[in-house]
Amino acid sequence: MKQSLLEEVSIYLLKKGFTIKSLTRTAFDIVARKDSTILLIKVLEDANSVSEEYTKAMHRIAAYVGGSSLIISEKAGDKLQDNIVYSRFGIYTLNFNTFKSSVENRFPFVKRDHAGIKAQIIGDKLKEIREREGISLNEIARKVGVSKRMIQKYESGESEVSVNKALRLYKIFGHNVFEKIDVFGHDKELVHEGKGDVSKKYSKLGFSALEASKVPFDVIAKKEKELILTKVGDKERPGLDSLSKLVDADRLAIYKKKKPKDVPALTKKEFMEFEKARELIKFLREFE
Repeated sequence: MKQSLLEEVSIYLLKKGFTIKSLTRTAFDIVARKDSTILLIKVLEDANSVSEEYTKAMHRIAAYVGGSSLIISEKAGDKLQDNIVYSRFGIYTLNFNTFKSSVENRFPFVKRDHAGIKAQIIGDKLKEIREREGISLNEIARKVGVSKRMIQKYESGESEVSVNKALRLYKIFGHNVFEKIDVFGHDKELVHEGKGDVSKKYSKLGFSALEASKVPFDVIAKKEKELILTKVGDKERPGLDSLSKLVDADRLAIYKKKKPKDVPALTKKEFMEFEKARELIKFLREFE
């Protein structure tokens, strides 16, 4: 089932004009890009099977590349419903239909979390449309099945609304009174984490740096607009070249014994001798 869904997602993204990179045995199954939108997607048969370790890596790497991390699945224990956004360790989780609607700019407005299924009202919009249509607070309260005071709370933005009441409001006012959930909102927090010499050196050079696992590189580093994917050691990492191009990153190999061909490569000693970030960036630019 996962492979079938993975193929469906990949074909759909290609049809929508995305360039995609498929990865195996990594934190992401697909990295997709269209213009400035970068999506890091994990496709699962059951979203409950993903570990917190994977989701943490997804969040953090997405922030470095300026992208959005997503889980696409048809169930999380129970079947995932259309037009509802779920969450798994803080990562938006949705079924394929909801994903397609979002790509087509029809974002959902209903989310499910530990407190249940809820929607967020745009209070000003609700009040504006209600007054324009000449509908009284009492009339809305009666149709929705809440008190007049609760409608006033909705209009002041003080309260989320349960899914049943959201559906009643939807029948009266349509989707414009609801806050859309931008599932492609960027992960923004750059977490610096790493005890190794390479990540520490990046920090000394003024980069934010993250040691990564379950991806085709060992360290990802960022300083302003400069992004570097670094492989440490002599082990081949298939896909690093195409991945770096897709996310507009430089790549660097720090080797121990055998120097890689046709890529920016340094021994660890040479890397540690850089004193300024611009010296390293200049070295990388020579390979463009």
